[in-house]
Amino acid sequence: MTRGKVLSTGGETRSDLSRQRVLSRLGIFCGFAAALWLAGAEAPTKLVTIAVSPLVISFMMVFGAFLSRWSLPAVVRGTGDILHDVRHVPHLVVWGIMAGCLWAVGNTLTIFAVRDIGLSLAFPLWNSNSLIGILWGTLLFKELHSAGWMRKLGVVGGAVVIFVGAILISAASTSEAPHRSAVHGIAAALGAGLMFGSMYIPYRKAYITGMNPLTFLTFFTFGEMTMMTVVALVFTGGVSPFWRELVANRGILLWPMLGGFMWVVGDLLQNYAAKYVGISRGIPLSNTNQLWGLLLGLLVFHELRGLATGTYAEVIGGSALMALGALTISLSSASEAEYGSWRRAAHRETELYGINSEYVSARMEGHDVDSDKLRRTWVDWLLISAATLIFIAFGKLAVVPRMELQFVWLLVFGLALVAVLAAAGLALWRVTRFS
Repeated sequence: MTRGKVLSTGGETRSDLSRQRVLSRLGIFCGFAAALWLAGAEAPTKLVTIAVSPLVISFMMVFGAFLSRWSLPAVVRGTGDILHDVRHVPHLVVWGIMAGCLWAVGNTLTIFAVRDIGLSLAFPLWNSNSLIGILWGTLLFKELHSAGWMRKLGVVGGAVVIFVGAILISAASTSEAPHRSAVHGIAAALGAGLMFGSMYIPYRKAYITGMNPLTFLTFFTFGEMTMMTVVALVFTGGVSPFWRELVANRGILLWPMLGGFMWVVGDLLQNYAAKYVGISRGIPLSNTNQLWGLLLGLLVFHELRGLATGTYAEVIGGSALMALGALTISLSSASEAEYGSWRRAAHRETELYGINSEYVSARMEGHDVDSDKLRRTWVDWLLISAATLIFIAFGKLAVVPRMELQFVWLLVFGLALVAVLAAAGLALWRVTRFS
């Protein structure tokens, strides 16, 4: 790509198509890697006793995510890149904050859903966000437009199969205990799915015009941290009662913070998937995190022990369906005609907001013409040091709960996380320089 190239809406060259195929494979791999890390984010929260308020757990997870969302960009590219993006697409700052607010509302609804119908039932219901994402991606950003019917069937059908598989897994692990309010819990879970699915509108709006995921998620965290703080204070009765809750549970606060860190890594990979293969493909792939979470629960935490044979059949069948749906989506790559539809959607955004077409075209293709100008400053090192010290401080207060863990499987899972992150990081650096 040359610096003088304008945003094309058709007539891609052989080189363009080759580049798009490379980015598509990268996006699919990032989707699978995101699922593993998003599942891993559940592990630290499992160490927290059930007596702890879900608002405390959620707040500390968001706080850990807040620290990570500012320090990780400083590590990877430096905060100067954030300012570079903002100069080109300042309107996306508002969309980033809006996405964070939508996430916080959705996360709050999940708390009530878990309270009323339990995690096992609520999880697949709010994972309907992938179906909502496909709807918005198709209607608003021309995803799947001009794609052949086989590709459309592969993506939509794969997402439905993943959802059905999640329902089967959920049904197998549901407690027999009566729920407080099934109707309210189901409504809250579906509402959370709507919020999470609608959150991807700002995601795709950002990436179709070239914003770096590292930049977008930095502003995303303002919305989620602000909204989560308001929710926590309102539902606990104010600053003093909430502070007393935090102090009383100071020994376990590190664990949800670590969950927030792992969630940020997974969410970042999910965002790269959404950027390079669209929300119609990237989000269903990352939603296979429930499959990895199931394996984590079975192997590390010994969940679902002593159940009936039929229950295990549901677990195996649901797992197979989720894997089949993910495979179907990964094989349904975007066609040349579909990429043309994406470019027309990007052209519409470019005209609407008066964005530099060269910037949009370069970033859509994973190029970064200013990567050699990026330098880390004292601000970056200050952010990295501050976040590290805060985690260490909470680590000093942390108490390890007494739980029966299979440390061999925990080590295997940890090594898998590191290996997948290293592979995804190396691929993103080589292909896009984390653009």
